[in-house]
Amino acid sequence: MSKKSLIFILVVIGIVAGFTVRTISRNNISKNDSSSIISKNGTSELQDGDIIFQSSKSGQSLAIQLATNSIYSHCGIIFKEGNEYVVYEAVQPVKKTPLSQFIDRGDDDKYVVKRLSNANQSLTPMVISLMKTEVQKQLGKNYDLTFEWSDDKIYCSELVWKTYQRCVGLEVGTTQHLKDFDLSHPEVKKIVEERYGKNIPLEETVISPGAIFECKQLITVKEN
Repeated sequence: MSKKSLIFILVVIGIVAGFTVRTISRNNISKNDSSSIISKNGTSELQDGDIIFQSSKSGQSLAIQLATNSIYSHCGIIFKEGNEYVVYEAVQPVKKTPLSQFIDRGDDDKYVVKRLSNANQSLTPMVISLMKTEVQKQLGKNYDLTFEWSDDKIYCSELVWKTYQRCVGLEVGTTQHLKDFDLSHPEVKKIVEERYGKNIPLEETVISPGAIFECKQLITVKEN
């Protein structure tokens, strides 16, 4: 074998080996490791108290989108715990979820993160501590399928809205009544009839993910 041929073979082996190592390294990054999400999606710019929105894959997601005229059907609050970002969210039951898992559950992994425009002034370390205490009090509670305004059970946007109202003194989004939503679509009617029967509480106070998303005091800091 000539010297040139040997050099050529060694170069090819080196390239293949390097590609294989890089591929294995990428594949070994756990999808549940939020540090990989931080690197991949640039979420190192996230802050405690940020609100994340997505269109979930739950059975009621489409009905919520149609009734509220918004593409967003789910939301939660982000906090950093140790080296990991987690999302406190009202599902069944209320829990905290690693950010990467939260994103994976969304429709096509799409999400938007919003923040108070004056977060540096409003979300002081003391306020953040109060917010964490508030959401942790709700852990384990059942998801509120009938969207009542009590604290016995909690739904996603209610958790976000009440946390900000109680700890920051700010209403992130305008509350509405159930009668204000579009209940005419067949998908919406189906959900409403399943949960309320003929006694629909049209005067019930409700806050939707879409209403929080449209809050003028929130600015978009990240989307995918």
